[in-house]
Amino acid sequence: MLSLRSVRRFFHYSAAVASTGNCSAVSYPIVKQKPLEEPALVKLKAERDPEKLFDLFKANARNKLVIENRFAFEDTVSRLAGARRFDYIEELLEQQKSLPQGRREGFIVRIIMLYGKAGMAKHAINTFYDMHFYKCRRTAKSFNAALKVLAGARDIAAIETFLNEVPEKYDIELDTYSMNIVIKAFCEMEILDKAFSIMVQMEKLGIRADVITYTTLIAAFYRKNRIQYLVNRRQAWKANDLMLSMERVGVIPDEITYNLVIKGFFQAGYPEMAKREVFLSSDCKECQKRCKECNVKEGCNN
Repeated sequence: MLSLRSVRRFFHYSAAVASTGNCSAVSYPIVKQKPLEEPALVKLKAERDPEKLFDLFKANARNKLVIENRFAFEDTVSRLAGARRFDYIEELLEQQKSLPQGRREGFIVRIIMLYGKAGMAKHAINTFYDMHFYKCRRTAKSFNAALKVLAGARDIAAIETFLNEVPEKYDIELDTYSMNIVIKAFCEMEILDKAFSIMVQMEKLGIRADVITYTTLIAAFYRKNRIQYLVNRRQAWKANDLMLSMERVGVIPDEITYNLVIKGFFQAGYPEMAKREVFLSSDCKECQKRCKECNVKEGCNN
């Protein structure tokens, strides 16, 4: 039998354990978790007030998830431009240029293009000229971005000045893409002779034209009825010469190029010339097949 003393000891020990358990529960209270904050990218996308959008983007100027997201930049600038808050656009983009990412040429190219899309061509060109302030090296990549902005602004004088002065000043080597930007701009402005002369000048500098170059020129000549104009006056057939020069420099004309020239000759009333000068001059079997189909179709329509 248990003695009275043993029973008392047992109850005393049980009470002590219970007391310790209660203290432990009090020492570690359950803390309620705070709700997760909505990501900055989601906030930017949802914000419709220009001023709040500006403040939100500015507050996340060092947030890599924001600054490395091309869509976030373009969407923000586009909406601010739509609200005609060009002052906000300037402040945001100038702030970005001064941060570490401003040392990367690819990032500066993005700033140049964003200024261009917002219709702020002067700011875009100034960004190119000021790249050395951010210890950022200029290459054909940033040159082409600035050139594209000028082309979009349709400023002929500015395009020619930039093209003639900048490459030599900053020791930038132009490439085929540079040529295509200028030629496309002049073609869209319907200055075809200048577009053609640009190609000739650049080829003399050793810059090789590609299929895009020739197709852009031929499409422009066709749109302005220049093929028919030249054929009717028995002058040099620049569109056809363009295609033949493609073959001489080793560039294979594509289907679009052949069809444009063939259609032009047919509309001018010279189906035999189209066959002789275009169809027979091609070494591309697939192009010959396409051209033959186009010949039949155009002949039936006429």
